[in-house]
Amino acid sequence: MEERDSYRLGNVQVTITETDKRNKLKVECFDGEYRSEFTVSEYEFKNYRRLMNQRITQAYKNIDGEED
Repeated sequence: MEERDSYRLGNVQVTITETDKRNKLKVECFDGEYRSEFTVSEYEFKNYRRLMNQRITQAYKNIDGEED
């Protein structure tokens, strides 16, 4: 599938790719040790990207045992 976007959130590499499903995107996250992926709609990616990035960052902090 075609890569739509790629960026870093701290030490987490985020890659957004298209899927076979119409209007769906796959979000892959990798911090060098842990890999996570999930699917979002085009609408969610466009309108809730900031919230999605906050949740990704928080999830990886929790994996490392850090607290707010």
